[in-house]
Amino acid sequence: MLDRNNSSGQQVPAFRGQGGAVAGYDPALDRRGYGELPVEPDEGFNPLKLLLYVVKYRWLIVIALAIALVVGGVVTLMQTPKYRATARVEIMVPSARVLEDMDVVAQSSDMRTFETAREKLKSRDLARRVVSQLGLASDASFLFPAPDFSVGNIFARVFGSAPRASVDDFGAEQREAIAVANLLADLDVALVRGTSLLAVSFASTDREKAAAIANQVVRSYMDQQVDRTVETSVLARQFIEEQVRDLKQRLESSEAELVAYARSVGISSTGTDGSLVSANIREINAGLSEAIRERLTNERILAQAESGGAGALTQVVESETIQSLQTRKAGLQAEYQQNLTIYKPDFPQMRTMSAQIAEIDRQIQVAMAAIVAGIRLNYEGSVRAESDLRAKLAELEQAQADFQDKNIQYTILQREVESNRTQYQALIGKLNELTVVSELRRANIEVVDFAVTPGSPYAPSIARNLLIFLGVGAALVAALIYLLELLNNKFNVPDQIEADLQLPVLGIIPLMPGDLSSVLHDTRSPISEAYRSLRTSLQFAGTDGAPKTLLVTSAEPGESKSTSAVKLAEEFAAIGVRVLIIDADLRRPTLHRQFKINNTTGLTNLLTNTVAQEDSNAIFKPTEVENVTLLPSGPMVPNPADLLSSHRMGAIIHACAKAYDMVIIDGPPVLGLSDALILSRLSEATLLVVSAHQVPRKAAQSALKRLRSAGGHIIGATLNKLDVKRVEYSYAYRNMYSSYYGYGGEQPKLENKESQEDNALAARITRQAERVLGRLRAYRPKWR
Repeated sequence: MLDRNNSSGQQVPAFRGQGGAVAGYDPALDRRGYGELPVEPDEGFNPLKLLLYVVKYRWLIVIALAIALVVGGVVTLMQTPKYRATARVEIMVPSARVLEDMDVVAQSSDMRTFETAREKLKSRDLARRVVSQLGLASDASFLFPAPDFSVGNIFARVFGSAPRASVDDFGAEQREAIAVANLLADLDVALVRGTSLLAVSFASTDREKAAAIANQVVRSYMDQQVDRTVETSVLARQFIEEQVRDLKQRLESSEAELVAYARSVGISSTGTDGSLVSANIREINAGLSEAIRERLTNERILAQAESGGAGALTQVVESETIQSLQTRKAGLQAEYQQNLTIYKPDFPQMRTMSAQIAEIDRQIQVAMAAIVAGIRLNYEGSVRAESDLRAKLAELEQAQADFQDKNIQYTILQREVESNRTQYQALIGKLNELTVVSELRRANIEVVDFAVTPGSPYAPSIARNLLIFLGVGAALVAALIYLLELLNNKFNVPDQIEADLQLPVLGIIPLMPGDLSSVLHDTRSPISEAYRSLRTSLQFAGTDGAPKTLLVTSAEPGESKSTSAVKLAEEFAAIGVRVLIIDADLRRPTLHRQFKINNTTGLTNLLTNTVAQEDSNAIFKPTEVENVTLLPSGPMVPNPADLLSSHRMGAIIHACAKAYDMVIIDGPPVLGLSDALILSRLSEATLLVVSAHQVPRKAAQSALKRLRSAGGHIIGATLNKLDVKRVEYSYAYRNMYSSYYGYGGEQPKLENKESQEDNALAARITRQAERVLGRLRAYRPKWR
């Protein structure tokens, strides 16, 4: 499966003398695709990972929480037990009547009322009253209580109360000031949510004193409110009486001034002159309007009569005389027309009738002329009436203007009189109300519950203190663990390699105690099985199988890269693959010592062309391991980087890749050197060896970045020296190496306990390797 250019029999690459290149060598090596680690989304909060941190730092957490409990207990003993008594009172809204803007109104029903009552209950004036009524200024236990927090409280609990200062050492004013300060310090007033109740609480080391002081605060506040209400009412009454006297004098003076002015300007004292003139003006305006309307009507009728339309006038139509004449005329005209059929117009009778008709017409004209003359007289009368009304209106308007000039000052004086009279009457009413209010001595507070003697102290609370210190201890230990994790910049688990380096972990090599050489040569040891798992991962890492040329390097020295290269060569050789392992670490070669082979000639001889072509076969030295050939580093050279970067190095690797099934190159570390970068570009794939708890993450990231910038193809990484017995690893990693299957299970063998554990460990490693291979095939590793 692995031998892509396999030929029968082992072939040794041939090299030309004098530095000639291998014919047909292409420096651009064939790059085959290998599975890259897909970028997985952030897994977010992982409870299992958090649990592993707890298990990892379990002793630190236990010690920190134990210290927190001890400190919490000590702090509790250092606190003085205190008792709290609470009285509940109701604030009445509106509670009192006060004078505002010269009017008696109720206080607004809002939070300001309760806040005001709260601040009054905590005022120094009220505290002095309580101290005086209870005699607290002479009580040594109240003046000098035990400190709330002190180391001496522990001894006081054991040996009794500590000595206090003497009352006689302080003056009366000093004792009162101390008592007031102590009372205000332990007094608390709070509004009960959703109600109009205030909870008045007092804390003291004496349970009886706590209840007595809380109740006395309430009583003193009620007495204080009553006293202030009476005092306020008396002061308000005195103030209003003074205002009444002043307003009475001002009212009398303003009335006298008003009467004098009215007399001087000829205005009636009633002030109705202006109203009479205004009424006359309104009447004249109404008459003038009627006269104008009548004049216009007469003018229209007259114009109609003069234009020849008198017969259509209403007066003419409604005139009985004219109607009678017209009736007679109509009868004569009818009779005349009837007689025309018998007589001729010149007949005497007919002439008589014609004369009668003409007379009637004359009479009608006379009547109509009389009516027109009457209309003309009416028109002329309306014109004269209109003229008279206009003259009278002008006269009244002049009188009105004169009156308004005089009435301005009169109105001012009259308004002042009315204002003084209104204020005077209002003050008289307020004075009567205050007389009634001053007799009602009622506070704006009612007691709902008096304080009772508490049965147990409210502080200190051992449960609350322990919880607080446990929380603080947990927070501090969490911060310490977080800091330790930040400072721990080494790789501890494969997940960190995948997350920080974005490389698939192809193998996990455990840390084996004892003699490593004996364990490495034991094919049944867990470390051998781990390298077989790494070999299998490499076989399935690319589309065409394992890489033809593989560079094994590490970020720093001492990460077991040479050991990994040797074990990989042995494991590939065990499945029949002809492997050439090249010691390309020209600065600190070690492979010749591991294989116990002479290092007098080797890779440097080929690179410097200091070996004859016929002797080149002797440089490739077979080892004790079947199918494994070693190309040692050779003598030390002063310029290893120049030799590795030469065209001849590429030719050597190319020729070796054709002659062997697989070429494994043991390269130098990456950091600080350029050798590994050159070899990574010349190799088909690079395996990065990372040691657990050894190489810093930044160093590994820097090494990976340098390899990729040089054009190397990093196929993956292996985590070496993993101590699976440490608590921080998940059970999946720990169980991989706890026990394994023994080979040849069908034939029973006598095995000791250690051998049985090794067999079980190998079996678990095999199962883990199968899971790794399955994930590599799907190009989606899921070790997390």
